[in-house]
Amino acid sequence: MLVYQDLLTGDELLSDSFPYKELCNGVLWEVEGKWVVTGAVDVDIGANPSAEGGGEDEGVDDAAVKVVDIVDTFRLQEQPPFDKKQFVAFMKKYIKLLTPKLDAENQEVFKKNIEAATKFLLSKLSDLQFFVGESMHDDGTLVFAYYKEGAADPTFLYFGHGLKEIKC
Repeated sequence: MLVYQDLLTGDELLSDSFPYKELCNGVLWEVEGKWVVTGAVDVDIGANPSAEGGGEDEGVDDAAVKVVDIVDTFRLQEQPPFDKKQFVAFMKKYIKLLTPKLDAENQEVFKKNIEAATKFLLSKLSDLQFFVGESMHDDGTLVFAYYKEGAADPTFLYFGHGLKEIKC
């Protein structure tokens, strides 16, 4: 299994269990999330509770919770939305922090395509949800989520160059 960690913070943000599609020459990775139900598991043991004096109020009070699989699996923390000025400031800082951590070949690809990726994200800015890794580190990468037109499940966007592949 492969896990993808944030190159800046070490937070686990993705794994190969979630296939991705490259956008903007690999600068952005697009991953489809799914709403799933966690919690309450109804186990039918074949007994008839009403015949045995049991009522509806017996048993464990497990509450089923609907969560997005990627957010739940990697304990992503939602952040307040950015306006255009805040987003541009984040991108400048992120590029400055990430670029020195990349090898020469990846630096070239990243520098050549990050502007197109930034414009793509800016075009969707009002529809994006913002997430950070579990550590909630200020200098970490952002993970973006949005809903494609008519979709019930969110689509996530990652900075591909900001992820480090780890074999587990």
